[in-house]
Amino acid sequence: MAISTNASSATTVASSSSSLSSLNTLRRPCKFHQCPLFPSSIRPVSSISCTLTKASALPMEVKESPNSTISQRPDSFGRFGKFGGKYVPETLMFALTELESAFRLLANDEAFQKELDGILKDYVGRESPLYFAERLTEHYKRPNGEGPLIYLKREDLNHTGAHKINNAVGQALLAKRLGKKRIIAETGAGQHGVATATVCARFGLDCIIYMGAQDMERQSLNVFRMRLLGAEVRAVHSGTATLKDATSEAIRDWVTNVESTHYILGSVAGPHPYPMMVREFHAVIGKETRKQAIEKWGGKPDVLVACVGGGSNAMGLFHEFVDDADVRLIGVEAAGHGVDSGKHAATLTKGEVGVLHGAMSYLLQDDDGQIIEPHSISAGLDYPGVGPEHSFLKDLGRAEYYSVTDNEALEAFKRVSRLEGIIPALETSHALAYLEQLCPTLPNGTKVVLNFSGRGDKDVQTAIRWKLLSVEEKAM
Repeated sequence: MAISTNASSATTVASSSSSLSSLNTLRRPCKFHQCPLFPSSIRPVSSISCTLTKASALPMEVKESPNSTISQRPDSFGRFGKFGGKYVPETLMFALTELESAFRLLANDEAFQKELDGILKDYVGRESPLYFAERLTEHYKRPNGEGPLIYLKREDLNHTGAHKINNAVGQALLAKRLGKKRIIAETGAGQHGVATATVCARFGLDCIIYMGAQDMERQSLNVFRMRLLGAEVRAVHSGTATLKDATSEAIRDWVTNVESTHYILGSVAGPHPYPMMVREFHAVIGKETRKQAIEKWGGKPDVLVACVGGGSNAMGLFHEFVDDADVRLIGVEAAGHGVDSGKHAATLTKGEVGVLHGAMSYLLQDDDGQIIEPHSISAGLDYPGVGPEHSFLKDLGRAEYYSVTDNEALEAFKRVSRLEGIIPALETSHALAYLEQLCPTLPNGTKVVLNFSGRGDKDVQTAIRWKLLSVEEKAM
């Protein structure tokens, strides 16, 4: 899997205030049209300074495009338009700079690429199939027999059962090259935690996973899997005890142990270079899809669909096709109980611009810039932010973002299980649920590729608690 690099210089952004080590800049969002008052211990945003340093020139793998703004993502400042950047305490600046330098160096290191490709092939099981969902396609045919053709990119067949392993393998190899023996990670649904624990077992690295206490209850199977693999799983009880809070705790750990520890962040979020780096490790999804589409029908997909929480599986699929203007990119968020209920995780649908966990992006926040706690039946989508590149693509109009409710996702969970014999993750079920709205609008023969990002074994207990099956169905 070749990794492309799109920026020619590195940027250092550090606050002059030592009090930022309290991580307030990572935890407190800021609405830029109405900034909240800063505590006396924190200096205003105007105290942030930028220092530009030259980095070694690297070849850039950028497709020709009339819109250079799209082609170079992120720019030399680690930004996607106004989104992204590095909003972190000075303690982390060296680690981020070291990480970016190592990533860019290894992007052109043949030995590293050969090792990565070999592990993805022989250990992860790539390439994952592009499967024609015949009965799902039949389900969405109109009375006249016309309708779209639906293909599933089967990331659920990867080792550990989801797309998360792609990034975990890449970052574990990177950590080894950096000489870091201790690995930390955050997890919501548990799939990233399992993937991280798996690669740490494979490479002999110490592993600590931060997970919200609520998520540990609803994803108990994955908690057991992580512990079985040798990881220490630390419960986070602060806030809503979900993914946001687990991420905050992981960052605190990293600040304290930065010299010995590598943080395998699981999504295209966080400070630069993480959104770029995680995207590149997942870009294999889109590259395989292009190749497989050419083999199957001699062309490109017409529509790409993926669920979006932080957005790693979606960006892994989208990235290859961003410069193909004739390919629609559709991300599906979690509407929870409804986008007007106050109980949802539809960040791109209802959020506003702010800063969280080291990057500027869309956030769910109130008029004072404080985080509004998200809700989703899916632990992996239960996050109040989103990757900065998704925010950029939304504002640019290049990608479309919609949302579906918990109930709609559960119905899709059951529908696809019965039509295709594949139990999807509840995260994936959100993307599958949107087909109900999308398919009736598409011309006959439209090729739709949906990223089947994970399998649903982990979500069976949640489905049971929600009484997904009727009494009659249980008796069958």
